[in-house]
Amino acid sequence: MFKEAIGKKSNKIKNNVEKGAVKKFAEAIGDEHPIYLDEETGKRSRYKQNIAPPTFPRVFDYGKIDDLKLPNKGLIHGEQIYHYERPLLVEEEILCYTEVKDYYEKTGSNGTMGFLVIENGGEDFDGNIIFTSSSIVIITEAVRKVMMV
Repeated sequence: MFKEAIGKKSNKIKNNVEKGAVKKFAEAIGDEHPIYLDEETGKRSRYKQNIAPPTFPRVFDYGKIDDLKLPNKGLIHGEQIYHYERPLLVEEEILCYTEVKDYYEKTGSNGTMGFLVIENGGEDFDGNIIFTSSSIVIITEAVRKVMMV
């Protein structure tokens, strides 16, 4: 059911690393490092401005893949890994997209579970990759049965 989605991508969506959103995100995760929040610290840094926390891309809009229909409930977030070419600069605009990289199944004592590997990416307007994040969405046996009906 999900194998057909492998290799499909969303359209690129413009996102802004907005200063207020970075502040709220840093507060929410309990990491109020001055490089995220204090303008003077940002100016003195090697980046010459504030940067966003490494997990900030979680809030971006990555668009939708038309052929990928996931249920609203019953999924498990299995893993997320971020890779950066450079930090996200506060107030920059970037383009974000998502791609289905793989799908596989494993059978265990609770039945068969599906593992959907999704890659999200962010790049500048020249097409240079800033970051990628890879996540695994676990689709439980109960969800798989409902989707097959």
